[in-house]
Amino acid sequence: KGELRIQSLNFDDAGMYQCIAENTHGIIYANAELKIVASPPTFELNPMKKKILAAKGGRVIIECKPKAAPKPKFSWSKGTELLVNGSRIRIWDDGSLEIINITKLDEGRYTCFAENNRGKANSTGVLEMTEATRITLAPLNVDVTVGENATMQCIASHDPTLDLTFIWSLNGFVIDFEKEHEHYERNVMV
Repeated sequence: KGELRIQSLNFDDAGMYQCIAENTHGIIYANAELKIVASPPTFELNPMKKKILAAKGGRVIIECKPKAAPKPKFSWSKGTELLVNGSRIRIWDDGSLEIINITKLDEGRYTCFAENNRGKANSTGVLEMTEATRITLAPLNVDVTVGENATMQCIASHDPTLDLTFIWSLNGFVIDFEKEHEHYERNVMV
């Protein structure tokens, strides 16, 4: 197939590689540089979020994405407690931490630890629980005579510390109230 495979790379393998393809009509060349990357984990370019919000009873994924080569091994702690995979907690292969069925007890400081053969690093964020957003009054089916007006209501409860936005769509397409203001009118009750 014209492939060159190199097993278990080391720094001596770095350099300019040249492929030569030849037949009775001639010869052509192509060059490529192989760089060997090796670095300890660092969170400088992609630190963990300092504040992570999760809805009560919901699910959260806390990302841990340090720059590192080779790929690091990951571990997590909440405060001083080392976390392990269980029924509600899972550490993904990419380092992310998933927690399901969030409760108030899940709030706290979470630290991701990354380690490879070049070194180790960690990053910390605080998980806070919010009240889940719920639709308390959903739109109802409406039969309206052509040419008349129709009003549909949607009311939701939400955590008072967060903003709430209502988005309406028609047959899966979001309604743009600025472009279609002559046809649709949004009434917001504070």
